[in-house]
Amino acid sequence: MLLLGLTGGIGMGKSTASAILARLGLAVVDTDEIAREVVTPGQPALAEIRSTFGESVIRPDGTLDRSRMAEIVFGNPDARKQLEGILHPRIRAAWAQRVGDWRSGGVGCGVVVIPLLFETGVEAQFDAVACVACSAETQRRRLRERGWSEEHLERRLAAQMPVESKMHQSRFVIWTEPSVEVHEAQWQVVLRTLRASLVSPL
Repeated sequence: MLLLGLTGGIGMGKSTASAILARLGLAVVDTDEIAREVVTPGQPALAEIRSTFGESVIRPDGTLDRSRMAEIVFGNPDARKQLEGILHPRIRAAWAQRVGDWRSGGVGCGVVVIPLLFETGVEAQFDAVACVACSAETQRRRLRERGWSEEHLERRLAAQMPVESKMHQSRFVIWTEPSVEVHEAQWQVVLRTLRASLVSPL
């Protein structure tokens, strides 16, 4: 099985890429979805977050107050490391299990979407890594359209590795400025290249 890691800066098109790849028939798992799953009520991660950060990050209905959590961790690197220490091992175990299921089920090509792929040092787990990217201006416009304040936007961007570094370390770069059709056409080229590697080693 070919295993592709997909990364990129926030707001640069990872969700669109995931939808395209799923539509093209690939098995896809998004670690952002796993991150939401592991903090649902009753999960050990949520209990550890409550114990570490206090009741202020828990809503009255017992769910994680993601906005409050973001305010804390994106303004405090030590707090962010604490949260990552709680979440990242669980997220990695979950996607690794999914990959194991794909291999057992005879899946030909799978994709794991990991925003912090290089930051967490898992690139060696993949046959290839692709990075989606766009201009800084487009990125900021997309994030503003999510309703983000300038302060929150700056904190989130400062917390991530520069996308230029991710692009440099990736085998493929998908430019998401153009239309979805052009975005998909780039993936078609990537997939042809990857499938050719079944005959010629990567």
